[in-house]
Amino acid sequence: MAIDRAEAARIAGLARLFVPEQELDRVAAQLSQVLDFAATLDQLDLGDEELTALAPADAPLRSDAPDGRTLDPETATANAPEAEAGFFLVPPIVENLEP
Repeated sequence: MAIDRAEAARIAGLARLFVPEQELDRVAAQLSQVLDFAATLDQLDLGDEELTALAPADAPLRSDAPDGRTLDPETATANAPEAEAGFFLVPPIVENLEP
């Protein structure tokens, strides 16, 4: 799918990114490449593959942790400005925008 300058500028505006006028052609080309890659992935035959939204239950966890040491959620969030049930709480950053 080809993205033109106007569409690249619109996307940048939606993302609240400043893209200089002289960069719009390059950004449009890069966005087009990303969409072309996604279209290529869409052509893969995955009919025999099991659908999953999460890692398998028996997947190894953190095999890269030295000495098997990791932080539990409560320790990791102990000094967070706001936390709940082991999760960081952050303020929302997306506003209701009319495109």
